[in-house]
Amino acid sequence: MLRTTREEAHRMSRSTQAPPTASDQGNPANPGGLNLAQGTALYVGAVLGTGVLALPGLAAKEAGPASLLAWLGLVVMSVPLAAAFAALAARYPDAGGVSTYVRRAFGGRAATAVGWWFYLGAPVGIPALAFFGAEYLSRSTGGGWGTTVAYAGVLLVVGFVGNAFGVRISGRIQLLLSGALALLLVLAIVVVVPDADTGNLTPFAPEGWASIGTAGALLVWSFTGWETVTHLSAEFSDPARNVKRATAGALLIVGVLYLSLAAVTVLVLGDAAGDTTTPLASLLETGLGSYGDVIASVVALLVTLGTMNAYIASTAKLGAALSRDGSLPAGLGSGAETGGVPRRSLLVVAGISGVTFGVAAITEMDLEPLILSTTACLGAVYAIGAAAGIKLLRGVSRAGTFSAACALVIILLLLALTGWFMIWPAVLGAAALLRPTARRPTTPEGSGS
Repeated sequence: MLRTTREEAHRMSRSTQAPPTASDQGNPANPGGLNLAQGTALYVGAVLGTGVLALPGLAAKEAGPASLLAWLGLVVMSVPLAAAFAALAARYPDAGGVSTYVRRAFGGRAATAVGWWFYLGAPVGIPALAFFGAEYLSRSTGGGWGTTVAYAGVLLVVGFVGNAFGVRISGRIQLLLSGALALLLVLAIVVVVPDADTGNLTPFAPEGWASIGTAGALLVWSFTGWETVTHLSAEFSDPARNVKRATAGALLIVGVLYLSLAAVTVLVLGDAAGDTTTPLASLLETGLGSYGDVIASVVALLVTLGTMNAYIASTAKLGAALSRDGSLPAGLGSGAETGGVPRRSLLVVAGISGVTFGVAAITEMDLEPLILSTTACLGAVYAIGAAAGIKLLRGVSRAGTFSAACALVIILLLLALTGWFMIWPAVLGAAALLRPTARRPTTPEGSGS
């Protein structure tokens, strides 16, 4: 009798919980969700971001031709990082992304800290994406800072409005954007190869070998994004299979394009590579003359919209999931479910990005602080997420566990390069750990096998 009573009580308690997430249902297929091509495009858009517009030149300015070693190192380092998050996303598809993995591994307070790092850190970097693209548009059409601000503002509005209709619509848009972007970047690389000069590789490290580390700290911005699509993993039509396949495809595409673009920037532009904020436009002018600026502007438009689309979609979805799990106010929880549109969370992300954009526009501030602040927050997400991967994947996936362990070591080394910008995630983390205890999350901790 006592046993029967306990069983009935257990069934009643289960019936009062919120509907289970995708990870609680054994990673079921999601008919009508993101297919493999759309998922790969989202990854490419998230990782192959606006770094292609400015960072080849900025890295060359810091380290000269030796910056190519920083690029190569980060491509190699991306493999275990991407593999670890792919293994976690395939096993635990949920809008909470890394915060969900951390919640399962280390509990609610740690998950709140990780969620806040991404949810409050990424929107600060989104305006920087818009400004990167706007600088190219301004160069093509002419105009000063006011023109750049106007272009950046329009790009921001388009990015947020596009995500108001849901990830399935934005996934189709992303497929088009990423495909066109990849083709144009290949064109840019091919047309300037005849102008490459190996003499531009000397002196190889004009600023000293230590400058490779400085360049690497900047380039981390170019390789953030592997955690971004984890927030959209439950939106895949078949998460268990397609998340890993999309990651592998994106790794190949991104690695080849980044290394090729960095190489031709140094080989073609030489010392001038570090003297411009629009190195891609300079490359295309070399290969295509007056048409170069026009094509560079099209590339800038595609890459900016594509990257913003991926980050806005994932950040808004994360906010809804954090609300669902008690890490943010309950009113933001709408849209956390698979297929839902998190419009309230989207408005918050838009507000943070809007304020940041306004400050940057009025003060004409340099974009590097925005880049490094966001990089510090996302790097902290990577570190705790990799640690969670070691715990969750141990005994389940030997390759996943090894990848997570390698990723953790790499991330800690990269975080050391960000310097005092680590204050930002430290403050957010302390606030998350000191907040009142959140309500019990609706996602059962033991599920997802």
